[in-house]
Amino acid sequence: MLRLRSLGRTVRRLLARPSRAVASILRPVVAAVGAFAGAVARILGPIAGPARAVGRPLKGLFGDLAGLIPALIAGAGVFLVVAGLFNYFAPAAVQPSPSPSEIAAYDTPPPYSLPPRATPASSGSGLLSAGPSGTASLAVATRVVIRALTIDNAIVRSPQNEQYPLCNVAEYLSLGSTDYAYPGAPQAVYLYAHARVGMFWNLLVNSKVKSGAAMLGDLVEIYTDDNQDHIYEITKVIPHVPNDSNFADQALAATTDELWLQTSEGHLNSSTKLQVVATPVGVVAATQADAHPTARGNVCPDAPRCTAAGQGGCRR
Repeated sequence: MLRLRSLGRTVRRLLARPSRAVASILRPVVAAVGAFAGAVARILGPIAGPARAVGRPLKGLFGDLAGLIPALIAGAGVFLVVAGLFNYFAPAAVQPSPSPSEIAAYDTPPPYSLPPRATPASSGSGLLSAGPSGTASLAVATRVVIRALTIDNAIVRSPQNEQYPLCNVAEYLSLGSTDYAYPGAPQAVYLYAHARVGMFWNLLVNSKVKSGAAMLGDLVEIYTDDNQDHIYEITKVIPHVPNDSNFADQALAATTDELWLQTSEGHLNSSTKLQVVATPVGVVAATQADAHPTARGNVCPDAPRCTAAGQGGCRR
């Protein structure tokens, strides 16, 4: 209030010095300013004292509250941490065990529903005539499928005087007058193919990881000429078999139904072999189309040149 009165007096002193004309013009303005300052002082004067009296304790109060803010923030943080720990250590809600019926509803069904072995047809282009024991006729293998390894190849008889295996098919072993290609017979089925993409490549690749342990239990399907699908389960992986006259001795000695798959471990004819052994699981019916693939194989582009007439699997 004192500042407003002082301002009015200062303005009046400054305006007293100019000429009378200017002073007469400005005198009413000065008087109005002075009057306004006086009125403001009279209005605010009674309030200023109580306001200062109230302001002092409020200032102290707000200062104290400002000092408490860091402590409040720290306390909130401790509370959140403790609450989180209690929640972490609280016992989990116990879920009721599913009933047997619920388990059965969500179980993955087996890949095959295997009925009792079907009696093969008594005629067909690939049938093996009944043996001395009078057992039923058996049909020749036409296709090998290992779904877990994306292997799917037609099976053909090896060309006469084969010098190099064919490409894009699997072949069954023939020794003299015996063909090892009849699933269900009391002997081995022996199939071989190159370790190439689209053939038995994935057998070789998987055999290099923990000696092929991941392949154990995989199912192999051997389709036959009589529209049957013979299911085998891989039970053994035999790497690094020497490529000599004894390479198939174990398979040839089999007296029960077995499946042997073979591929090379190198690019040369002398390279060691990988053998995979599977045992029968059961037989299911197959369609005509599934059991009779049209592929017949071809001479590999990198096969060696034939050196004599009548050789097979070689380039002429």
